Order: sequence, then structure tokens, then C-alpha cells
Amino acid sequence: MAELVPVVGNWYQHETGELFEVVAIDAIDATIEIQYYDGTIEEIDADSWEQMEIEEAQPPDDWTAAVDIDDEDFSDRHDQPGEGFDDPLDYLDRQD
Repeated sequence: MAELVPVVGNWYQHETGELFEVVAIDAIDATIEIQYYDGTIEEIDADSWEQMEIEEAQPPDDWTAAVDIDDEDFSDRHDQPGEGFDDPLDYLDRQD
């Protein structure tokens, strides 16, 4: 299997079928932070990444499942700009 370079935002799949996304890369510490579809976050070192038997994958149909967000969570948002919103700075000035 060819070595895959980790890319933040890309999805990968273990040989077991488990999906995960690369969410951060720390070049100084040589670590890669991944988040599994179920929301579990894991930090692995670059050597471990190279040893993993993975392949690139498409994001799951419902990739928000790991975040566990419902539409109800956003139904009472009052900080959204209204109609006629043209300049973000005007919007910020009105937030006091």
C-alpha cells in the first residue's frame, strides 16, 4: 500500500472499515490528530501514521454525527444578521 500523506479535512478508512478525519497536524511535535466518526479524538505520531493500513475515503453521508448537533440547537439564535445585512462591521457595532 502506498504511503498516504495526512491532509487536514480529508477522510480515511482503516482496513477494519472505521472512518476518521484528520483534524490537525503538528509539524513540530510530528503528531496527527484524528477524529473518528463517533467523535472520538486521538493523537498519533507520524511513525504510527506510516504503519497504519488505511486508504482515502469519502466523508460519511452524515458527517455531523460526531458533533451531535440538532436543528433545535440553532432555532433560538438571536445573533444572526437580519435582512438588509450588508456590512459586517455595522453588525458588530449593534451587538452592544
